[in-house]
Amino acid sequence: MGSVDRLIASLVSSDVPLDRASLLEAAKKLQPTVAPLAPTGAVESAVDSLVGLGPLEALVADDSVSDVLVNSYDDVWVERSGRLEHTDVVFSSPDEVIALVRRLLTPLGLRIDVASPAVDARLADGSRLHAIIPPASVDGPVVAIRRFSPAIGDLATLVELGAISPAGAEILTHAVVDRDNILISGATGAGKTTVLNALAASIGDGDRIVTIEDAAELSINGHVVRLEAHPANIEGAGEITMRMLLRHALRLRPDRIIVGEVRGPEAFDMIQALSTGHAGSMSTIHANGPSEALDRLAMLAAMAPERVPESVLSRQIAAAVGVVVFVARRDAVRRIESVLRVTPGG
Repeated sequence: MGSVDRLIASLVSSDVPLDRASLLEAAKKLQPTVAPLAPTGAVESAVDSLVGLGPLEALVADDSVSDVLVNSYDDVWVERSGRLEHTDVVFSSPDEVIALVRRLLTPLGLRIDVASPAVDARLADGSRLHAIIPPASVDGPVVAIRRFSPAIGDLATLVELGAISPAGAEILTHAVVDRDNILISGATGAGKTTVLNALAASIGDGDRIVTIEDAAELSINGHVVRLEAHPANIEGAGEITMRMLLRHALRLRPDRIIVGEVRGPEAFDMIQALSTGHAGSMSTIHANGPSEALDRLAMLAAMAPERVPESVLSRQIAAAVGVVVFVARRDAVRRIESVLRVTPGG
């Protein structure tokens, strides 16, 4: 048994409260007798294994890291400043990776096992966790953690970062103030949520905003009500879907509805909301361009059990969506590449 394992065993068998401060204090007292030859950092590693993210703790604590990617127990990568980098972090075995994921999920009422081998969750600090285990993942457990990072304040900040021109920022500011419905499109990791947060900063204080997200990531100030979807618990009950939340949102007297990301049949409900008096609403969608975003929105809405023809949905979308913003990442730089004004019937 290694020094870290001996420290962990001693802490578990003690009556020390399971919070980081108490465990660190106890581990420092135990180390000279339980693990006198322990290497530097052994105390922190032991505590991280009990209440932190284990071997991943230092990576998630690094502000320059946006994503932590576990391809297998001995193959861990990060995205740092827009570029993928291999790390020297390793777990002792695939079982250690699975144990870490299960420990993170337990307080959230979620599970991962052979019968339910994939899970998506929001951690206590706002970071997003996605994990897949065998048999769904061929080479062992796979984990992706999107670190929570403070939202960029507004469009002026995006201008300073070179993500949009001053003229483009002015166009988008007017679109928000004029209550255009805005759809933000782009690939995974392009910066859609960042742009959505920045656009929302231009909303006036007098508007009541209801946000709807699969996992809460938005950081919007003002008169805001936040709703979050939730999967079924381990008994298979308690699921709260995006469609349910959109319908509830309409009863909460919103001036604007903001959907963090539309990715399924809830697109149908969102289109109806945009068409029935909730001007100035916003959402994001995965797509490779502005026109593709509108097509994808129609396709997703067509998945709803109402089975409205895509041709009808396309006409509704053209009338409901005013502006489509396309965000892309090129050579590790995220930029707003185009802003499309949607013309009904055009």
